[in-house]
Amino acid sequence: MATIYLIRHGQASFGAEDYDKLSELGCRQAEVLGHYLRDHGIRLDAAYSGDLLRQRETTALALASQPGEVPHHIDPRFNEVRNDEQVRHLVPVVAQNNPHIQTLVDKGLSSSKDYQKVIEAVFNHWVSPVCDEPRIQSWTDYSSGVCEALAAVMAAEGSGKTVGIFTSGGTIATVVAHVLGLGGEHAYKFYEPIFNCSITQLFYSGDKVSLSFFNDRSFLQVLGGQGGEELVSYR
Repeated sequence: MATIYLIRHGQASFGAEDYDKLSELGCRQAEVLGHYLRDHGIRLDAAYSGDLLRQRETTALALASQPGEVPHHIDPRFNEVRNDEQVRHLVPVVAQNNPHIQTLVDKGLSSSKDYQKVIEAVFNHWVSPVCDEPRIQSWTDYSSGVCEALAAVMAAEGSGKTVGIFTSGGTIATVVAHVLGLGGEHAYKFYEPIFNCSITQLFYSGDKVSLSFFNDRSFLQVLGGQGGEELVSYR
């Protein structure tokens, strides 16, 4: 039996000119994640991430606490759902049946709560069979790429290994839905509640994979509490 830890990146810089980098809190979350893995004897044989900066930064900060060098492999199939692309091209379609979505977009989406409402509506349209927008990556292409990347990791690493995949919320949600045998219409249910730097554990043997636990952030609560820090965040 081998183990995969799916780890969401630390808090990114929402609202900043460049979103794709860790905030100060995000850096601290990744450091504490590394301390947690080290102190609980979780030694990674390999690490994988997408090529997004926030994913690579989280990987580097967490791996800094590992007792030895851990090879870090980059696979763009572990990148996040292309939210900006979807908002740009799908909002006009979604707004036809839900004008409130267009109102939120017109406000500028400076509020994280407003942004999440738009993402929910757009994501659920994107995974539906009626979405046929040719200018964006399709759900079928995205989800099949994620599942192929997961299978490639399992095949490459083999039995008895402990692997960390540092990725994003949409990717983790897609993997969990896939492992549970659920379609895309269920993926958002796993996407919305994922905490920054949370850990989801999978067990695999050969090409069989199962879910052990999902979205654990208790170590951030405990270690943050010990140091008087608030380390838990969604966005």
